[in-house]
Amino acid sequence: VLSPADKTNVKTAWNAVGGQAGEHGAEALERMFLSFPTTKTYFPHFDLSHGSGQVKAHGKKVADALTNAVSHLDDMPGALSALSDLHAHKLRVDPVNFKLLSHCLLVTLASHHPAEFTPAVHASLDKFFAAVSTVLTSKYR
Repeated sequence: VLSPADKTNVKTAWNAVGGQAGEHGAEALERMFLSFPTTKTYFPHFDLSHGSGQVKAHGKKVADALTNAVSHLDDMPGALSALSDLHAHKLRVDPVNFKLLSHCLLVTLASHHPAEFTPAVHASLDKFFAAVSTVLTSKYR
């Protein structure tokens, strides 16, 4: 559960990301594909090379979903319901992959925003990504 301080930290950190969210999303995906090659199996139709337009487009989708979640911190299940259905029922993504992407997002954000990435912000973002992952995997049960 995100505390009021966590919610403030998440909103502040995401605002700092601003217009770079899509780029950071793509970088996190690329980092995930390189660090955890098994995650590539969900994207057999993608060009996964560095700078790929498909990875950039999917990174923007990830970032847009996270922006939506940040805007609905008090109702993430409602805000992410369709995305949860998609990943659980149609795409059948292994839930562990959300944790892997969350880790890669944290690394990416920390590398681009070191001044804003305090230990408290790190902890809040980690809790936020875990909450998003929980919502996205809720329809698996």
